[in-house]
Amino acid sequence: MGTVRGARVVVTGAGGGIGAALARRFAAEGARVVVNDLDAAKAASVAGEIGATAVPGDASAVVPEAREALGGAIDVFCANAGVAHGGGPEADDLLWERSWDVNVMAHVRAARALLPEWLERGSGRFVATVSAAGLLTMVGSAPYSVTKHAALSFAEWLSATYRHRGIGVHAVCPQGVRTDMLDATGAAGDLVLLPTAIEPEQVAEAVLKGIEDERFLILPHPEVARYYAARATDTDKWLDGMNQMQRTLEEQRPPGRTVD
Repeated sequence: MGTVRGARVVVTGAGGGIGAALARRFAAEGARVVVNDLDAAKAASVAGEIGATAVPGDASAVVPEAREALGGAIDVFCANAGVAHGGGPEADDLLWERSWDVNVMAHVRAARALLPEWLERGSGRFVATVSAAGLLTMVGSAPYSVTKHAALSFAEWLSATYRHRGIGVHAVCPQGVRTDMLDATGAAGDLVLLPTAIEPEQVAEAVLKGIEDERFLILPHPEVARYYAARATDTDKWLDGMNQMQRTLEEQRPPGRTVD
């Protein structure tokens, strides 16, 4: 895929899961890759495997060091790092704040650091790992659902505002993916996500194809488009279906218990 060969790429949250799969795939296509993760050892391991550069640390602040590691410029930034906390309004404020900081504000801070460079030269590509929860919702996890909707909204705003100035934006919205994050979702994930879960490598393949096709919305699970349309055109029926999932979940665990 010639669209990324030679590109200077940053992937956050790339110590495992979708991020690691993205880093490997970009490197395989001939891109120069920076692997970012809070876990320095994991970042170094993935980077060493694919001949990339590890820049560990907070995804919110990685742009300056990553830019330097790539020789002074970034072509593609994959805002992939994310957290998934369970619960609803009763969840602690610290969990809500962390969800907002990692799932949304890290994207905002990265864009703030990248846009002056990209707008000056008239090119750049922002790839946000959002989740199907950003198009739909996730039972058992209000912080995740709310912040992923916000992440999608920010990506839409970037695209609407800057696409005529050469900035490409993509929102990647998979359902279940076989990662540590899926394992941590407990009963809700087993009910909603596990039956159709795919491998991280399949998400990476969808991302590269979406970039090649210049598509904003990248759906590794194509059926999500149908669910999204149903949500928009018959919202009450869609909410009835989601509520049925909630009731099934409550039958499997005591009421009031958050996602495992």
